[in-house]
Amino acid sequence: MKRTRGFSLLEVLSALALLSILLVGVLSGIRTATHMVSAGSRAMEKVDEARSVQRFIRHDLLQARAIPWKVDGKGLPIVFEGDEHRLQFVGPLPGYLDRNGPQLQTLAMVKDGNGTLRIELSSDGMSPTGASHGIGFTPEPLADGISQGRFRYYGRADDKSPRKWRDQWHIPGRMPDLVSVELARGDKDRTWLLVQTPIRQSPEALNSRALARLLPNATQY
Repeated sequence: MKRTRGFSLLEVLSALALLSILLVGVLSGIRTATHMVSAGSRAMEKVDEARSVQRFIRHDLLQARAIPWKVDGKGLPIVFEGDEHRLQFVGPLPGYLDRNGPQLQTLAMVKDGNGTLRIELSSDGMSPTGASHGIGFTPEPLADGISQGRFRYYGRADDKSPRKWRDQWHIPGRMPDLVSVELARGDKDRTWLLVQTPIRQSPEALNSRALARLLPNATQY
């Protein structure tokens, strides 16, 4: 009778070792591909978020109107006001939020309680005699996790002065030519979002002084 020869223990162990090496290589490749896909998805989400915030802020500022909502101590109309972390103007809101007409909008950077900032939008309704508090909506966050941010304004104080960038805008009866929104995440020296939007409506387009006469003293806040 002829005997059939089987595999020795050493051959079986060698085959198992080779198979283990192959499986480790396959699993490593799958894991690397998964990490690459996840990293790509996170990068796309960040890009989409930045584009959405940029598009919203640009569209909102483009709709700014030279409508006064209060007067200063000299009775001059205030049509745009802002500093490095907060700005206010009157304009229609995007989409379905526009159903109540132009509103006094506030775009602000506030602390979010996690050591970072968030940028948020709120509004007050407008009546023929100025802002009517409580008719708009509570602050809605547009972006969070901001390590550093600021608003800047480009324009001139009067018809004779040169245009320049300013950290504050408190010029009665005038609107800036450009508004810059600069936001950083993580590394404070690395800009995450930069939006520079022109203000399309000139303050001369409306008789803001005549409109300001309708504002009661209660709007001086």
